[in-house]
Amino acid sequence: MPEIHWNSTLYNEQHRFVSDYGADVLQWLNAKAGENILDVGCGTGDLAAKIQESGAIVSGIDASADMIELAKRTYPTIYFEQKDAAALDYSREFDAVFSNATFHWIENQKGLLRGIYKSLKHGGRLVAEFGGKGNVKSIVDAIDQAAKELGLEHRVISNFWFFPSISHYATLLESTGFEAEQIWLFDRPTKLVGEDGMLNWINQFAQHAFVNLNEKEAKAVTELAVSILKPNYFKNGEWTADYRRLRIKAIKK
Repeated sequence: MPEIHWNSTLYNEQHRFVSDYGADVLQWLNAKAGENILDVGCGTGDLAAKIQESGAIVSGIDASADMIELAKRTYPTIYFEQKDAAALDYSREFDAVFSNATFHWIENQKGLLRGIYKSLKHGGRLVAEFGGKGNVKSIVDAIDQAAKELGLEHRVISNFWFFPSISHYATLLESTGFEAEQIWLFDRPTKLVGEDGMLNWINQFAQHAFVNLNEKEAKAVTELAVSILKPNYFKNGEWTADYRRLRIKAIKK
């Protein structure tokens, strides 16, 4: 995973849509009372708390210490732990593993899926949603264009996310031992909060693109990218990000 500093306060104030949209994925999880469920990439814990409402026993992990600290304060009855999702050390402990908006940050997909597979009981299920092929393409293209116009194209990194196709991810699941039960790739245009919504989005989610730039250069690329996006993605006082999501349900056979 790229080194990203997750500002949990900004995340809660400006980017709650991540967990709000994730609530829809819980229908595929269909948690039952008494089940033991792991939330991978739990963030501030909002979805783990919704899972707990079903009567399930929930544990949450996240790579961000800041997110885990806030989750523990907000939901003290749920067990949260800072942990690398690609290096899970559980063994047949969970009836289900759930994840929202996390897998696209993880480079080691084989390690991720092997760890999840080992974590699940026989017949256990994996339900996850994350960025799919073509996700935020307009934003990536705008960052690339801005970097090129400023002569910084060779120092900007815009391909650090993992946005797979249906066939690619089905192959990964099956090579790990999962049976892919459902996979759905769909457009989900997403509203961003306020006039600075796109600027805040890039500063929060695309910061790794600028690790090779100084602060002044990163600010220049970001502001130019926002101006490139504005004619098509800022309407009636609202920004829209061109999200495409891949939602999966797979079974450990």
